[in-house]
Amino acid sequence: MQTAIDKIRELRALHEDGLLSRHEFDLRKNAILDAEYAPEPEGVQPLQEAPVRPGTEIGLMVGQELGPPNRRYRLERLIAHGGMGQVWQATDLATHAELGHSAQVALKILPPQATQAASQAKLLIQEATRARRLAHEHIVRVYEWARDPATASHFVIMEYLEGEDLDSLLAREGRLDWPRVQGLLRPVAQALDYAWDKHRLVHRDIKPGNVFVTGKGEVKLLDFGIAARARASGGAAMLEAPALSGTAGYRAPEAADPERQPQPGLDVYAVSVMIYQMLEGELPAGPAARAPRALRPRQWTALRSGFARDPAARPANVWALLEAIELGAGPTEEEQAARMAARRAAEELTARELAARRKAEADAAAAAQALIERQRRELQREQQRRERAAAEEARAARKEALRQQLLAKRAEEAAKAKAAQDEAERKAAQAKAAAAYLLEQKRAREEQAARTAAELQAMLPTPASPVADSHGLLRDAFLDGAGEGPALVLIPTGRFQMGSPEHERRIAMAAGAQKNWLARETPQHWVGIEKPFAMGRYPVTVGEWRAFVLATGWQPGGEVDWAAPGFPQTDEHPVVGVTWFDALKYVAWLSAATGKRYRLPSEAEWEYACRAGTHTAFHVGDTISTDQANYDGTFTYNGGPRGEYRRGTTPAGMFAPNPWGLHDMHGNVWEWVQDVVHENYEGAPVDGSAWELGGDQARRILRGGSWLYNPRYLRSALRNGFSAALSNDIVGLRVVRELV
Repeated sequence: MQTAIDKIRELRALHEDGLLSRHEFDLRKNAILDAEYAPEPEGVQPLQEAPVRPGTEIGLMVGQELGPPNRRYRLERLIAHGGMGQVWQATDLATHAELGHSAQVALKILPPQATQAASQAKLLIQEATRARRLAHEHIVRVYEWARDPATASHFVIMEYLEGEDLDSLLAREGRLDWPRVQGLLRPVAQALDYAWDKHRLVHRDIKPGNVFVTGKGEVKLLDFGIAARARASGGAAMLEAPALSGTAGYRAPEAADPERQPQPGLDVYAVSVMIYQMLEGELPAGPAARAPRALRPRQWTALRSGFARDPAARPANVWALLEAIELGAGPTEEEQAARMAARRAAEELTARELAARRKAEADAAAAAQALIERQRRELQREQQRRERAAAEEARAARKEALRQQLLAKRAEEAAKAKAAQDEAERKAAQAKAAAAYLLEQKRAREEQAARTAAELQAMLPTPASPVADSHGLLRDAFLDGAGEGPALVLIPTGRFQMGSPEHERRIAMAAGAQKNWLARETPQHWVGIEKPFAMGRYPVTVGEWRAFVLATGWQPGGEVDWAAPGFPQTDEHPVVGVTWFDALKYVAWLSAATGKRYRLPSEAEWEYACRAGTHTAFHVGDTISTDQANYDGTFTYNGGPRGEYRRGTTPAGMFAPNPWGLHDMHGNVWEWVQDVVHENYEGAPVDGSAWELGGDQARRILRGGSWLYNPRYLRSALRNGFSAALSNDIVGLRVVRELV
């Protein structure tokens, strides 16, 4: 009788011969798996081919675009089709692609009826947000969720992978041996340990279809969408997932108990069943399952403990299960005793031969040593003879050299005397003219030094400046006396090279940067900052934004709540959830409240202030660490160290400032500037003013990187673009105040 794997293998052959479409292959594969593994009521005969479950026909097609107006995706290829909806390969057409992930993504699209209730939609949003926090190399990355107005379908945006899941691999290769199984499941064990240790999450739906092998051989764990986590509520543990989450055949017995706290034993049970399936090509038939031919008896005992009905009898986690099975591959005590006896017999048999061989070797060594000693003495005598001859030749050569040196010295002294006389005459002739020239140069230097000192006194941010306090900072009081503006640092005029040099772009490419992003930083060009200005010492903080909200009644229009962005914040943290248009409202209010001219910085002013006279990738050098800025420290740049990933913003002043006293110019939050997005610097202003003509008028420039991004996005020269009408939990602003 054909097994489910045999049927799927036949379907794959038809698909590869061009006789079956990919869509039809996925439909029939899902029907076979449902018929094979779904539980059957007593007295009901199994169907030969299960019907497609409700909710899989959403009416989508290749080339269709979906998503809200400002975040559109074009469907390219149907990857999978099941009861929980469809998974498509898609091209990201929205500006959200410019904040980090690839233009090619995977969309998990749920049918409208799956989220028709508000509670169901809320659960989807919570699960997508939780999955976004899972940052592990063996877990597929979840970027965001969205809703398509036309189809009323919610969908999750995920990392796109090239390869196949274990269902397809098993259908193609059949049974696997234990080393291959172990190699495929060790990454799964690492991912599950990370999810439990860092987030108290269990997967609850481990099966071959949720383990993906990429074309490069990397293993990724899919679909944490029904992952369960234990949380405290009134002293009792509650479950944040449906009680019957998971797939029939892989679901542990205790998963049906809604009051039971989820533990790693749920995943241990599912992985144990999957190991049996990978070794034997079928699911285990309960307690009477036969031992897999690829396992030794002790390994089979370890595997059976993994799908024990009592969770306490299972290994602590999947990693412990794999280690127990591997440990069982060693020899038994009887085999070890037999090997030891054979070794002792062989040792006794060869003892006499070994003694005779050692004596013969000793005699040969003694003879060889005597021969070597004779040869050494002969060589020593020959060497001594050669050394005496060489010494005689050296003495003769030294004597001749001394004679030649004496003759040369006499000639040199005569030449020097003549040259000294000529030089004295020349110097005497030039002395008068040189004295006059030096006097003139001295007067010119004194005048230039006086002018430079006056300019520095007027421009540099020092306590002596008439607009700064004793710490070199400027802070404008509100006209009504109800408060004051942000702390400002005075920035002098100057000239710098804007953009990145070729060697920096090569290092960024090695760190994973894309060519089209690096092209925005070219050509590198000189820019003159012709007017001094004052810039915010920190990004605008939550407390400073709260004063604006209370004074104006401003209401946010984006998806991110500035007062509760999803991570802890105080009044000292930088505000997020602010669009470019919101930033313009803030600087307009600040100008009216203080009577001074506030605005957003131009892109040239921002990079000039960030560099603060430096020429490296960051103002701290050509690499950076999480002791110097807030970013995703699981990534490195140019040989820098791995560090901390804080998963949110840090308060103002946590890290040391740049040479001009500005904090958080690298990382923490992206910062809006005035300029429109252009694809490169061709035609850009060279006087430090904002570039607002041409380009993409719907998008504005972001600078500095953020807490969510890896360090290559924090470089002083990097330029990002984002829709001026959108907000995000990684975007804030910094202000500029004009002085003249």
